[in-house]
Formats: sequence, C-alpha cells, structure tokens
Amino acid sequence: MERRMYTLTLLSLVLSGVGAIVVSIPEKVYEFARGDNITIPCTFKPKGPPKYVVILWSVEAAVVGAKEINIVTYYSDDDTTDIKALYEGRLSLDVDVPAGKANLKLSNIKLEDNKLFECRLLIPLDDEGTPAATTRLVVLVAPSTPICKMQGKAEYGKNVNLTCLSKEGSPTPTYTWQSQDVRSMPRVRDPRTTDKGGILSLYNISKDTSGYYVCTSTNKIRSASCNITLTVMPPSMNIGSTAGIIGGVVALLIVLIIVIYCCCCKKKKKEEEYAMGVREEEFSDKEPARNGDGRRPDGHEDPQGYDDSSVRRSPVERNDRNEERSERDYDRRKDNEDGRSDYNDRRSDYDDRRSDYDDRRSDYDDRRDRPSDRNERYDDDPHHDDRRDRRSDVDDRFDDRRDRRSDVDDRYDEPYDDRDRPPVPANKPTRRQNDE
Repeated sequence: MERRMYTLTLLSLVLSGVGAIVVSIPEKVYEFARGDNITIPCTFKPKGPPKYVVILWSVEAAVVGAKEINIVTYYSDDDTTDIKALYEGRLSLDVDVPAGKANLKLSNIKLEDNKLFECRLLIPLDDEGTPAATTRLVVLVAPSTPICKMQGKAEYGKNVNLTCLSKEGSPTPTYTWQSQDVRSMPRVRDPRTTDKGGILSLYNISKDTSGYYVCTSTNKIRSASCNITLTVMPPSMNIGSTAGIIGGVVALLIVLIIVIYCCCCKKKKKEEEYAMGVREEEFSDKEPARNGDGRRPDGHEDPQGYDDSSVRRSPVERNDRNEERSERDYDRRKDNEDGRSDYNDRRSDYDDRRSDYDDRRSDYDDRRDRPSDRNERYDDDPHHDDRRDRRSDVDDRFDDRRDRRSDVDDRYDEPYDDRDRPPVPANKPTRRQNDE
C-alpha cells in the first residue's frame, strides 16, 4: 500500500512538470534582405487554458550592457497592443491565444534592425518551464564600394599602410588585397607583408614595391572593389629644410645687393669729387710756383715765359671781372652826370693797368735777356727748335696783344662824347637795389 502511494506521488510531480509553459521560435537566425517585409514566428503552450496572458517582444540594446528595450506589449484581457514610437507604423502582432501563436511582423526592415529579438509570455500562476525564446535577425546588405587610402610617405626605406573599408555591409564584409607591378603583371607578396581587417602593411618599401593594389570587399550577397596606385620615390627634403635654404639664399642676395649699391654710390661720389676738383684746378687763378730761372718745380717751362695774371685767368673769371667793371663804370656814370669824371677814373685805371703791363713786359725782357744754363741745354736738345718756334709764336701773340692795346689807347685818346656808350647789362640791378 505504501509503495503504491509513493508511485502516485512521483507521477503527479512529473505530470505537473509536463504541464509547465513552453515558448519557442523555430529558427535561431533569420536572414532577410534590406527593405523586405518579414514575420518572426513565436509559439507557446501553457500548462492549462489561461485566463490572462501578457505577450512581450523586445530587442537587445544598441549599447553593450544596457537593458533590453520592449518594442511591443499585448494584453489579452482587453485585447490591446502597445507599440513603441520607434517602431510605430512598421510593427504589428499576429496573436491567437487558444492556438498558442504570437508572431511578430516587421515591414521595410533596415540595417539598424540587425539585432537579437526575444519573445516572452507572462501567465499568472504559470511561470515555470520556458517562458521566453530568442532569435537573431540578420539584415542582408551588399557591401558599399570600399575606399582605398595610403598612410605614410611612399619613399625608399619607409613603411606604409594601405587601408580598405566599406561604409556598410551585412554581414560584415571581408577584405582581400591583390597587387600588380608597373607592367600590370601579378607578383608574389613579400613575406613581411601583413593583411588584416582590410589593412595591408608594407615594410621597407623600394622601387620594386611600386605598382597597382586592388582591394575587394565581399559578403554573402555580393562584392565590391577599389584600387590604389603606389609610386615609391627617393627621399626628399622636408618643407622646413627647403624653406630654410630658400630663406638663406634670399638673405644672401639682399646683402649682396646692398654691398653693390654702397660700392656704386661710393664710386660715384669719388667721381663727383674728382670732377669738382678738376674744375677748381681748371678755373683756379693760382699759378704754380716757379724757380728763380722761370721754370716750374716739375721741370716744365712756362709756354708764355712771363707772368701775366690776366692771361692765366679762366674765361669765366675774365667775364666776371668784365661784368664787375662794367657795373662799376655804370654806377660812376650815373653818379657823374657830365660823365667826365667817370672818363678820368677809367683813364687813370687804364694808366695803372698799362703801367702794370709795362712792368710785366720789362720783367719778361729781363728774363729773356738774362743768360742761363737753359741755353746750353737747349743747344743739345733736339726739341729746342720746336720750343723756339713755340716761343716765337708766343712773341707774335704778345705783339698782337700790344697792337690791340695801342688801339685801346687811341680809343681812350678820343673825346669821351664821340665814343659810344657801353651797353647796359641785361641783369643790371636798379639804383635802389644798389643802394640797399
């Protein structure tokens, strides 16, 4: 009897376990293309006919470690469905409690829907067994055209990385690299080259590394590719060194230009000073000193042989002196109305100048008559005849001047009234200015 009671107790426990709730989803992974309208099936078997059922569908959080997000909730007591705003208009439930059906319908699926979905049932007094089931939704997206880039400098001996990445693709695409030389011929990859996650690493590159590199992005839908041309060049100077060299050259040119300019200015100044000095010597009224025998210290003989300051004066000085004399004569004529006193003054000036001329003439005669050692040297000098001819020319010019001087004397002997008055200079100042 006791043994029969124990058997009945075990049987009741087994039957109670069999009557617990069971929730299931047929497939662990569902794959659909982006933009499709899909249905994820969910079935349940309660322990007994339930009076009240709550059906929950949720997805895994986008951030790792965050709580699950409920996207839809169904209440059987009033047959209502609560859908989250994120899925409003795209999500619906197909529920049949007596048949044990709670299917999820999702339209126009997106890449963001590539998540883990869970179906859970809540039945009062029936929480044992398997109240929930999960499945993975994979939204299939062809990989986008990858972007190929180069990281580093393509110079001899450098290391560079070639990167390849598709912005979208589901499942996550895989990347493969292929290379060709400059003649578009396939080549064997260097053993040191690595290819991981779409990054092709090239070490100690050289001229032989140059060529064409093709990257292919592939998933179960389709594939896409990109290419990049690698040209390895010799090492070049960096921008800082180039800028420094250019700056130094420019500075050197500026200094050179300044030095040349200063030298030109200095040379020009010396030429001007030299020209001014030549003019001063040319128009100077000073005569080089002579020795007792009438010769200059440098050994040259005076071409004229006599000391005539009026002859040695420059034309400019003679003109200035004539203008000054004309102004003085004009003033005297203005002061003396009868003009006679002016004539007497000029006559006296003329006598003085003639006396000076006679004195210079007598000095010249004395020097010419005085014997000297030069006559002996002249006899031996082959150029003595030429000098004597030049001396005779000087004497002829002196005689001409004396004749002109006699003409001037004859003119002064004429009555003052019979002579023409000298013209008044054009730049003659007025009497008032003279007085001031």
